[in-house]
Amino acid sequence: MADIKYEIMREIGVLSENARGWRKELNLVSWNGAAPKYDIREWAPDHEKMGKGITLTAEELKQLASLAESE
Repeated sequence: MADIKYEIMREIGVLSENARGWRKELNLVSWNGAAPKYDIREWAPDHEKMGKGITLTAEELKQLASLAESE
């Protein structure tokens, strides 16, 4: 498996934390040197390990927020 390179450009906020200390976070992340995208996923306390997540463009994040507000 190829190495995945990432850089957390901005830590925006924590959505939740589990008993093991892993936190579900919203961050702005650059994956493999690409333009940063908004990213929601679980991270280990040191940000060295991560779970599966989803990346969103700024427009997709706005649309997600709009859908959540309409509920």
